[in-house]
Amino acid sequence: MLGYYAQYSKDYLTTLMIVTTLFFALPIFIAPVAWAKAMRWTIPDHQHLAIYFGRCLGAFILVIEAAMLRSVTTGTGYSYAFDLLFVVFGLMFVVHVYGALKRIQPITETLEIGFWVMLFVLNILFYPATVLTP
Repeated sequence: MLGYYAQYSKDYLTTLMIVTTLFFALPIFIAPVAWAKAMRWTIPDHQHLAIYFGRCLGAFILVIEAAMLRSVTTGTGYSYAFDLLFVVFGLMFVVHVYGALKRIQPITETLEIGFWVMLFVLNILFYPATVLTP
Protein backbone atom coordinates (compact mmCIF):
# COMPACT_ATOMS: atom_id res chain seq x y z
CA MET A 1 0.00 0.00 0.00
CA LEU A 2 2.95 2.34 0.57
CA GLY A 3 3.28 4.49 -2.51
CA TYR A 4 0.34 2.96 -4.35
CA TYR A 5 -0.23 6.32 -6.06
CA ALA A 6 3.43 7.37 -6.00
CA GLN A 7 3.26 8.60 -9.59
CA TYR A 8 0.91 11.34 -8.35
CA SER A 9 2.98 12.35 -5.32
CA LYS A 10 3.85 15.77 -6.80
CA ASP A 11 0.17 16.52 -7.50
CA TYR A 12 -0.82 15.40 -4.00
CA LEU A 13 1.92 17.48 -2.36
CA THR A 14 1.08 20.54 -4.47
CA THR A 15 -2.63 20.31 -3.64
CA LEU A 16 -1.96 19.69 0.05
CA MET A 17 0.47 22.61 0.17
CA ILE A 18 -1.96 25.06 -1.45
CA VAL A 19 -4.95 24.02 0.67
CA THR A 20 -3.10 23.95 3.99
CA THR A 21 -1.34 27.25 3.27
CA LEU A 22 -4.61 29.01 2.46
CA PHE A 23 -6.81 27.49 5.16
CA PHE A 24 -4.39 26.83 8.03
CA ALA A 25 -0.91 28.35 7.83
CA LEU A 26 -1.65 31.88 6.68
CA PRO A 27 -4.89 32.42 8.66
CA ILE A 28 -3.29 31.12 11.86
CA PHE A 29 -0.11 33.13 11.27
CA ILE A 30 -1.86 36.39 10.32
CA ALA A 31 -5.01 36.34 12.47
CA PRO A 32 -4.81 33.57 15.08
CA VAL A 33 -7.66 34.85 17.24
CA ALA A 34 -10.05 35.21 14.30
CA TRP A 35 -9.11 31.70 13.18
CA ALA A 36 -9.66 30.37 16.71
CA LYS A 37 -13.09 32.02 16.90
CA ALA A 38 -14.02 30.46 13.55
CA MET A 39 -13.03 27.09 15.01
CA ARG A 40 -15.35 27.79 17.98
CA TRP A 41 -12.69 28.30 20.64
CA THR A 42 -13.57 30.49 23.61
CA ILE A 43 -11.15 33.40 23.62
CA PRO A 44 -10.13 35.01 26.92
CA ASP A 45 -10.08 38.77 27.40
CA HIS A 46 -6.29 38.78 27.58
CA GLN A 47 -5.35 37.57 24.10
CA HIS A 48 -1.61 38.20 23.86
CA LEU A 49 -0.59 34.63 24.70
CA ALA A 50 -3.17 33.16 22.31
CA ILE A 51 -1.91 35.46 19.55
CA TYR A 52 1.71 34.55 20.29
CA PHE A 53 1.09 30.80 20.27
CA GLY A 54 -1.14 31.07 17.22
CA ARG A 55 1.54 32.87 15.27
CA CYS A 56 4.14 30.36 16.43
CA LEU A 57 1.95 27.54 15.17
CA GLY A 58 1.36 29.40 11.90
CA ALA A 59 5.12 29.87 11.49
CA PHE A 60 5.70 26.16 12.10
CA ILE A 61 3.11 25.25 9.47
CA LEU A 62 4.78 27.65 7.01
CA VAL A 63 8.07 25.76 7.51
CA ILE A 64 6.31 22.53 6.53
CA GLU A 65 4.75 24.36 3.56
CA ALA A 66 8.24 25.51 2.51
CA ALA A 67 9.49 21.90 2.57
CA MET A 68 6.59 20.90 0.33
CA LEU A 69 7.19 23.89 -1.96
CA ARG A 70 10.87 22.96 -2.30
CA SER A 71 9.93 19.43 -3.27
CA VAL A 72 7.37 20.35 -5.90
CA THR A 73 9.43 23.15 -7.44
CA THR A 74 12.85 21.45 -7.47
CA GLY A 75 11.79 17.82 -7.82
CA THR A 76 13.99 16.89 -4.86
CA GLY A 77 13.31 16.08 -1.24
CA TYR A 78 9.98 14.34 -1.79
CA SER A 79 10.70 11.63 0.76
CA TYR A 80 11.82 14.22 3.30
CA ALA A 81 8.65 16.29 2.85
CA PHE A 82 6.47 13.21 3.15
CA ASP A 83 8.38 12.04 6.24
CA LEU A 84 7.84 15.45 7.85
CA LEU A 85 4.15 15.16 7.07
CA PHE A 86 3.98 11.72 8.71
CA VAL A 87 5.34 13.25 11.91
CA VAL A 88 3.01 16.27 11.72
CA PHE A 89 -0.10 14.19 11.01
CA GLY A 90 0.76 11.65 13.73
CA LEU A 91 1.42 14.29 16.37
CA MET A 92 -1.66 16.30 15.43
CA PHE A 93 -3.72 13.12 15.78
CA VAL A 94 -2.33 12.63 19.31
CA VAL A 95 -2.95 16.29 20.25
CA HIS A 96 -6.56 16.16 19.06
CA VAL A 97 -7.33 12.79 20.67
CA TYR A 98 -5.90 14.08 23.97
CA GLY A 99 -8.07 17.21 23.75
CA ALA A 100 -11.13 15.11 22.96
CA LEU A 101 -10.53 12.71 25.85
CA LYS A 102 -9.99 15.60 28.27
CA ARG A 103 -13.00 17.45 26.80
CA ILE A 104 -10.98 20.66 26.55
CA GLN A 105 -11.57 21.54 22.91
CA PRO A 106 -14.54 22.54 20.75
CA ILE A 107 -16.25 19.93 18.59
CA THR A 108 -14.53 21.30 15.49
CA GLU A 109 -11.18 20.21 16.90
CA THR A 110 -12.51 16.78 17.85
CA LEU A 111 -13.83 16.31 14.32
CA GLU A 112 -10.34 17.04 13.05
CA ILE A 113 -9.23 13.63 14.35
CA GLY A 114 -10.71 12.08 11.21
CA PHE A 115 -8.98 14.71 9.09
CA TRP A 116 -5.56 13.79 10.50
CA VAL A 117 -6.21 10.08 10.02
CA MET A 118 -7.29 10.73 6.43
CA LEU A 119 -4.16 12.78 5.72
CA PHE A 120 -1.96 10.08 7.25
CA VAL A 121 -3.55 7.45 4.98
CA LEU A 122 -3.23 9.72 1.94
CA ASN A 123 0.42 10.26 2.81
CA ILE A 124 0.92 6.49 2.77
CA LEU A 125 -0.86 6.11 -0.56
CA PHE A 126 0.98 8.96 -2.29
CA TYR A 127 4.40 8.30 -0.72
CA PRO A 128 7.00 8.75 -3.50
CA ALA A 129 8.50 5.27 -3.13
CA THR A 130 7.27 1.71 -3.09
CA VAL A 131 9.46 0.74 -0.12
CA LEU A 132 10.88 2.57 2.86
CA THR A 133 14.66 2.84 2.75
CA PRO A 134 16.93 3.46 5.73
